[in-house]
Amino acid sequence: MNKKPAIFAHRGASGTHPENTMAAFEAAVRLDADGIELDVQMTKDGEIVIIHDETVNRTTNGKGAIERMTYAEIAELDAGSWFHPKFAGEKILTLDEFLTWATGNTMQINIELKTNKVPYYGIEQKVLELIDIYNMRGRVIISSFNSESVGRVIELDPYIAVAGLVWRIPREAVRAAKKLGLTALHTQIPFALSEYGKEAINSGMLLRLYTINDVKEWNRVKGSGVPVEAIITDFPERF
Repeated sequence: MNKKPAIFAHRGASGTHPENTMAAFEAAVRLDADGIELDVQMTKDGEIVIIHDETVNRTTNGKGAIERMTYAEIAELDAGSWFHPKFAGEKILTLDEFLTWATGNTMQINIELKTNKVPYYGIEQKVLELIDIYNMRGRVIISSFNSESVGRVIELDPYIAVAGLVWRIPREAVRAAKKLGLTALHTQIPFALSEYGKEAINSGMLLRLYTINDVKEWNRVKGSGVPVEAIITDFPERF
């Protein structure tokens, strides 16, 4: 029998709370999720902030590109009202603030480096330094769609857990992962059920699946017998 997969709250419990905010992260803890997935970008003045998009437009009451804004400007924004008025006042957190909070629980933490559109020079080093400051090495997985960014993390710290993010079913994904020396991939269901997913598993790689919100979808994967290390979901309470 396959081991029960870990449940990671995608951007926190983002199905019911504004994504990547403290409200969403605290909800993930209350819902007994095993881990939290979050996204990081870097401000103009070098602060690592937790937000999915390269701009603040969608998830705050402001406008602008993260790379062109200072943290002081970003800290003034409301990151909750767009989701529901009851979350008014939620802020964009720094990774420093999040890790300070995370020392009070035992959640696993998946930090996605959002470097596939904006390279954010030096972000890998800054993230690794914060992980070490808070002694989170054993609880953190770093992932990215950007293979160069993944490679830099491995070069800077060969022993930290790293995963490649895979979109759809690229035939070169497993070969590229092997070249980097990866032992884990974060993929969608079609990849996991494809011949490439089987190749990854046969190569000894762990598969973590995103973003699974439908229990029927998960049952299809479970029925296939494909071993899954973790489910990344907006609704941890469903699983």
